[in-house]
Amino acid sequence: MAEKLLDFTQPFDVGLLDATVAAFYGTGSKDERAGAERVLRQLQEHPDTWTRVVTILQNSTIANTKFYALQVLEGVIKYRWNALPVEQRDGIKNYISDLIVQLSSNEATFRVEKLYVNKLNIILVQVLKHEWPARWPRFIPDLVSAAKSSETLCENCMVILKLLSEEVFDFSRGELTQSKIKELKNSLNSEFQLIHELCQYVLSMSQRPELIRATLATLHAFLSWIPLGYIFESALLESLLKLFPVASYRNLTLQCLSEVAVLTCGDYYNAQFVKLYTIFMVQLQVILPPGTNVPEAYGNGSDEDQAFIQNLAIFFTSFFKSNIGVLEKTIENQTALLMGLEYLIGVSYVDDTEVFKVCLDYWNTLVCDLFQSECNTETHASPSPLGLQGGGMSNGIGSHPSLRKQLYSGPLSKLRLLMISRMAKPEEVLIVEDENGNIVRETMKDNDVLVQYKIMRETLIYLSHLDHEDTEQQMLRKLSKQLNGEEWAWNNLNTLCWAIGSISGSMVEDQENRFLVTVIRDLLNLCEITKGKDNKAVIASNIMYVVGQYPRFLRAHWKFLKTVVNKLFEFMHETHPGVQDMACDTFLKIVQKCKRKFVILQVGETEPFVCELLKGLPTTILDLEAHQIHTFYEAVGFMIQAESDPQRRDEYLQKLMELPNQRWVEIINQARQSVEYVKSQVVRAVLNILQLNTSVASALGQAFLSQISLIYLDMLNLYRMYSEVISSSIAEGGQYASRSSFVKLLRSVKRETLKLIETFVDKAEDAELIAKNFVPAMMDPILGDYARNVSDARESEVLSLFATIINKLKSAMLEDVPRIFEAVFACTLEMITKNFEDYPEHRLKFFSLLRAIASHCFRALFTLSSQQLKLVMDSIIWALRHTERNVAETGLNLLLEMLTSFESSEFCNQFHQTYFLTIEQEIFAVLTDTFHKPGFKLHVLILQHLFYLGDSGALTQPLWDVATLGPTAFPNNMEFVRDYSIKLLGTSFPNMTAVEVSTFVNGLFETRNELGAFKNQIRDFLIQSKEFSAQDNKDLYAEEAAAQREAERRRMLSIPGLIAPSELQDDMVDS
Repeated sequence: MAEKLLDFTQPFDVGLLDATVAAFYGTGSKDERAGAERVLRQLQEHPDTWTRVVTILQNSTIANTKFYALQVLEGVIKYRWNALPVEQRDGIKNYISDLIVQLSSNEATFRVEKLYVNKLNIILVQVLKHEWPARWPRFIPDLVSAAKSSETLCENCMVILKLLSEEVFDFSRGELTQSKIKELKNSLNSEFQLIHELCQYVLSMSQRPELIRATLATLHAFLSWIPLGYIFESALLESLLKLFPVASYRNLTLQCLSEVAVLTCGDYYNAQFVKLYTIFMVQLQVILPPGTNVPEAYGNGSDEDQAFIQNLAIFFTSFFKSNIGVLEKTIENQTALLMGLEYLIGVSYVDDTEVFKVCLDYWNTLVCDLFQSECNTETHASPSPLGLQGGGMSNGIGSHPSLRKQLYSGPLSKLRLLMISRMAKPEEVLIVEDENGNIVRETMKDNDVLVQYKIMRETLIYLSHLDHEDTEQQMLRKLSKQLNGEEWAWNNLNTLCWAIGSISGSMVEDQENRFLVTVIRDLLNLCEITKGKDNKAVIASNIMYVVGQYPRFLRAHWKFLKTVVNKLFEFMHETHPGVQDMACDTFLKIVQKCKRKFVILQVGETEPFVCELLKGLPTTILDLEAHQIHTFYEAVGFMIQAESDPQRRDEYLQKLMELPNQRWVEIINQARQSVEYVKSQVVRAVLNILQLNTSVASALGQAFLSQISLIYLDMLNLYRMYSEVISSSIAEGGQYASRSSFVKLLRSVKRETLKLIETFVDKAEDAELIAKNFVPAMMDPILGDYARNVSDARESEVLSLFATIINKLKSAMLEDVPRIFEAVFACTLEMITKNFEDYPEHRLKFFSLLRAIASHCFRALFTLSSQQLKLVMDSIIWALRHTERNVAETGLNLLLEMLTSFESSEFCNQFHQTYFLTIEQEIFAVLTDTFHKPGFKLHVLILQHLFYLGDSGALTQPLWDVATLGPTAFPNNMEFVRDYSIKLLGTSFPNMTAVEVSTFVNGLFETRNELGAFKNQIRDFLIQSKEFSAQDNKDLYAEEAAAQREAERRRMLSIPGLIAPSELQDDMVDS
């Protein structure tokens, strides 16, 4: 029955549509709902449905049907508006405007139909984005004049103005082209006087709460961009401050004041900012008297009260960030400033993550600014990030950094206490309190907490630099309260120790030494005197975290280092969840930074610590699980790597590997007598031994040679043997056998073998040795095995191993490439091109191998037949289309490298004649597909390369088909590419006019030598083509964001402690 709706030769049956919509939203059977959904979807996609919208809106009585009709209309306005005839556009425009006026002029219908009116408002704003100002120049004057006719109509006009402001200023990036944004902003600015007068009139004359609230909400949207004279040279601020004490308007008014507070206007309006802040503080003291326990008030308050505290945090942080300088100048203003900071510290203790984030962001900015003004004492004329120096403050406190520091010393001391009390948990801490109050091992990282820790840590570093003495005293005072039990609690100890660990590197060495001696001694004492397993686990966790953060101190104090390491060995026997893991992780971290200390003979010792450790090794690791032992072995590997004498290093390595090697020899000897032995009981033991070897190899690199040489050939034999067992199991049991636990275990051994070889090759320095001693032996057992095996038994690690070998040996592998190609190429492609889901590991590793070949053995591609090269190119094109980001990115990088290499090769013409058009077509396809937005940067680079290539001189033969079109069809390749591109995009985007497409393609040719302009052309095209509308477009700006992050890292490196010493990647001097 509902199918009748799709017959556009019949009069439209609104009742039937109502019934279909009701069936879709109703509680009928699943089939009824599915049928209704199908009809509604087909109807929505029909190009003529929008012509029935007016009929539906006039005759339907069901809200959902009306919303459905408006959804259809919104689609037409967004994507087909400019293609409609003028009279149809005017008809829609007038109908929507009249309907809005009709519904919002009457109080009763306006309240009842509020949702419907809101949707109509959104539709109107979508129309405005196309029509205003050029084709609807009187929109703002008409709106303002209509608003004066009725208070409910005025209220709705305010909503429309707010939506318009948000569309133009907040949501325009990635929605509108840059020229359109500029045009709309200029129009709003030039016509704002009418809007301003309307708002001012409402605020001063209306008694209607709903209208005043709507006006305040609209003002809030406008205040960030309107000309400043409308704010500071009118009665607007006065009106807002009068409304602030009224409870029903307080939050909206405060949001408006916050928008004003954040404005920066040089010195011109300083007096108005001071007046605003002073009157605000007087009113605030009545609403929230000084000394109020803000966290308690927040906890007990209503939703409105809590919103007020949140808005208060935003107001203070906005004002202080932009205009704190105007309050620093006189004593009276300084008093008000300090009171505001006092309020903000109170608000910062509120137990609400969002409120704390707002406060923390400001505290971080303030202390960074104070630190920089201290550093710039000699050059204090230079501008600071917040404009607190220079700019008319040469006679104020701004030009005297030490006076500024003095002014803020009180709040900063309280801020240190706040940071210590609320310190977030660092990533290294694995032991947490669960919701039941039990101490457990953490199972999942909380990224929000890690981001918060990073900002708090940075803030504390600055606070420490500004007053080391106060920072140290506050921390030691809180620590003594832990010892005497006055403030003993898990959370108090945790936050204190996380704070202590976080300021590593910020103190001068002498002070840090003195401070840490006290801290570590007190923590070790606390561990001794405190009873209870949970308590001890918490203290152990904190000791491990703190010592792991201070490698400089440990390097300088051997006795402390030895005590700490022995304490870690004790913790390795403590079976409380998480303690052993953290002990092993901390041991590894400390060894990486202090490795030399363990292999040299220390004063008062009879032998290097590593000798002592190796003797007691079986006892130390007795209670550890397999994965913990691997971490322990890796740490000892780093120690051994620090030994400069090769003979002694080999002796240490032999001693370290004694236990696993004994077991390995037993297994291999038994295997020689009975193959069945290694196929059954000992597979897990073999896996464990290989994992141990991998851990040590990753630490030792080239020095692991003596150990891998011992087991290499036996390992390859086991690999071959296990592979045969897997193949026969799968041959007998089918694909279900490949999922059995036994086959999975055997495959783990194969994978670990490959991982061990790859780790050694990657870390080794002697490429010739690898080429001669290791690669030939693995060709058949590994490469041949991959080719012979069934798909389900092929290990993806084979691909990454050979990628690593080629990256390491480079052109030395040129002769082996055909064999590698033959063994892995066709069979892997067959596995991964059936769909986008199966064998995910093989996908990425396959393209990484291909990229390694193209980078280092490019000439090997010339030996391929045209059919094989087509296979390579098809696989790259297939990678581009992949929705898995890593695969697509690897494919794009590979394509870009190949284009560059072919451009300078003798096969340039041949290659581009075959693939140029295919590549351009495919890149445009993924560029305009929202699933592939993350590849935007590489799409742009490849397109730029293609458009540049058209007339670069590298191509000497026509790209077009000469046999069909003749040699003179186009004057040159550039004109052919231009013509082809216009036709390609014209057919792909019928919603764009021929002029728009031509302008875009010509723009690409004009900007092909300037990446920034080329990129902007493409961004505008994506928005114009409506492919990327109304979505998150941050990926289109990812490159700019990456450059910002790099600049931030360089800034952090310049300030001691901002990047923790334990995180610095340099090989720290510890001799």
